[in-house]
Order: sequence, then structure tokens, then C-alpha cells
Amino acid sequence: MTTPTKADRENGSRFLPKFDDNGLLTAVIVDHETQQVLMVGFMDQEAIDQTLTTKLAHFHSRSRGKLWQKGETSGNVLRVQDILVDCDQDALVIKCEASGPTCHTGVTSCMYRRLEDGQLTPIDT
Repeated sequence: MTTPTKADRENGSRFLPKFDDNGLLTAVIVDHETQQVLMVGFMDQEAIDQTLTTKLAHFHSRSRGKLWQKGETSGNVLRVQDILVDCDQDALVIKCEASGPTCHTGVTSCMYRRLEDGQLTPIDT
């Protein structure tokens, strides 16, 4: 297959993910009902394939260098409801139904603090 062009990615109907130099793209996970941002992760082709196959969110762990399914140890899986692809196909917004807290700290969202005047302030999640 030839390398996809900008026009292929921006105007075509085929999913042609544009991975970075490390073979990853950004995935923003939001609650499918509330639209609250739950987390940000990174996906490689294997994570995308597993997510599409199982309808459970999978990611590439940069620290461990391997595939992981969200909730594989905690049971707090993310059930994929919808996947949005940005204009140049290098980022995804994945709308999910969370079966429990998304953050490893036990809160609903990993985005539980706001930056105000150089300080982190807790917010309700």
C-alpha cells in the first residue's frame, strides 16, 4: 500500500491512523453521557485493533512498553461506545462507559485538578 496523502486522511472515508515516530497516537477518553474527560492515553496499532475487536479500551503503556487493557487488574473497564477521529487522523476521542473510577487514584477522572496561578487545585469530578 502506498503512503496515505494528506487528502486521503482529511477527505477520505478510510481509517488511516497517523502514528508519531514512536508508533503512537493520542486517545482522549470521555464519558459517553456527560462528555467529562476521563483520561488521556496512547494507542499503537495493536491497541486500536484490540479496542475495535473487544469494544473495551486498550492502550500502549509507554512505561511498560506493552499493550494493556484499561481495568485489566482493577475491573474498572472502559466500554467503547463511539470513536471520533480528528482531521489528520493522529488523535482519537473515544466515548466510553466506565464501570468504575477511571483514575488509578480512585477518582472518576484523571483530570481532578485545575491549574490556577501556578498551583494545582482539586475539582469535583
